[in-house]
Amino acid sequence: MKNPAHHFPATRREFLQLGAKGAGLLAFSRFAPAFPVESAFAQAPAPEKDRTILVLVQLAGGNDGLNTIVPYADPNYRRLRPTLGLPPEHLLKLNDSLALNGACGAMHELLKNGKLGIVQNVGYPNPNRSHFRSTEIWETASESNEFLPTGWLGRFFDNGCAGAPAGGDPCGVNISNEVPQSFSSEHQHTTFSIAVNNRNRRQQSDNLALLEQMVRTPADHDDQANAGYLRHTMMDTLVTEKIIQKVLGDYQTTADYPVTPFANSLRNVAALIAAGTATRVYYVSLTGFDTHNNQANTHANLLKNLSEGLAAFQQDLESKLLDSQVITMTFPEFGRRPSENESRGTDHGTSAPLFVLGSRIKPGLHGRAPSLQLERNQDMQHSTDFRQVYATLLDKWLGCPAAKVMGKPFPSMDIC
Repeated sequence: MKNPAHHFPATRREFLQLGAKGAGLLAFSRFAPAFPVESAFAQAPAPEKDRTILVLVQLAGGNDGLNTIVPYADPNYRRLRPTLGLPPEHLLKLNDSLALNGACGAMHELLKNGKLGIVQNVGYPNPNRSHFRSTEIWETASESNEFLPTGWLGRFFDNGCAGAPAGGDPCGVNISNEVPQSFSSEHQHTTFSIAVNNRNRRQQSDNLALLEQMVRTPADHDDQANAGYLRHTMMDTLVTEKIIQKVLGDYQTTADYPVTPFANSLRNVAALIAAGTATRVYYVSLTGFDTHNNQANTHANLLKNLSEGLAAFQQDLESKLLDSQVITMTFPEFGRRPSENESRGTDHGTSAPLFVLGSRIKPGLHGRAPSLQLERNQDMQHSTDFRQVYATLLDKWLGCPAAKVMGKPFPSMDIC
C-alpha cells in the first residue's frame, strides 16, 4: 500500500513520484535511496562565484537546419523543397549564399553586434534518427554504437567541479520537465530542477509546505538507512528551494522578455546568475521542433521564440555587467532531411547548425555548410562533430581538460 502524499516516502518510486510534482526533488532522484555520501567530494570547496558559466538550450524534437541557416543561392535547395523553400525576401542575408530565417531578426542583430556565432552542419558519424537514442548520444557525448552511463556535463561535474558541500549552491540547474541525462555523473553533486512555468506562487507555496511537512513527519517504515538519507536530501532540497524561489520572486530586470515559457526560463537563469550563485551550468529546453507536417509557420514561430528569448537574455546579462561570464549554446538531437515530405514538413535527418551566444564568443559562421548534391530522401553528411564543440567549450571556457570528459581528444574550434 502506498503512503499518503503527505507522509515521508518509503521507496525510491515514491520519491520519484514526488519529484514529478515540481518540488525540486527530481534533481536528486538518481541518488535515491541511500546513495552513499562521497566524503572526498563532500569536503571539496564550492566553485568560485566569478567562474565562467555555460547555458545550454535544447531544441527538442530536431531543428530543421536548412530553414534556419538557409542556402538561398543553391538551386538544389529549392529543388529539394519546392513548397518549403523560403523566398529571398523573407530572409536575413549572412553572405552571398547563406541567410538566417526571417523570424530570427533579434539574433541577426546580435550577429551584427559581434555576439552570435553559428556552427554549421553539426552531427556525428553513423547518425541515429530515434528521438530517444539520438538525444542520449548528444547528452552523453557517446559514439552512436556506444552506451555511456554518465552524461558529458556529469563528467564535467566529476572532473571540473569536484562537488560542493551539502547545502551549497548547485553546480547544475535545469529548467525543464525532467533532469537531463547530460547531468548524470559517477559521483554525487548537488543539482537542482525548476519547473518550466515557475510563476505560480500558490503551487510554489504548496511545494514548500509539502517538503516541510515531510521533513517533520517521522518515518513509519523499517529501512532507517534509506529514511535517514531521504530526510537529509529533503532538508537540503527544502533549503535550496526556499533560496531559489526567493531569488526568482524578487528578481527585477529591465530586459524586454517575451511572455513565453521559454523566455521565462531564461529570465530565471539570469536571476540565479545575478544572485551570485556558484552554479556552472544551466539547462533549458524549447520544445516543438518535430515538424513532420505543415512546418513553415510552426518553425518560424519557434525560431522567433528562440531568437527573441535569447536576445532578451543577453540584454539582461549586459545590463547587469554579467555578460562576460556567460556563453549560451543551442543544440538539437538531430536535424531534418533536406527534402520536404508529402505533408509539407520534414522528417528526421542528421546534421543541423548550433548557435553560440555571448560577449566573448568569436562571431560569424564556423565550419562548412552542407552539400545539397543529394537525391530525394538522402541525408546530409555532417562536417563538424558535435563533440568538437563540447570539447572546445570544456577546454577554452569551462577550464576543464576536455579529454578527461570526452574520453579522447577532439579538434578544437575557434568559437571562443
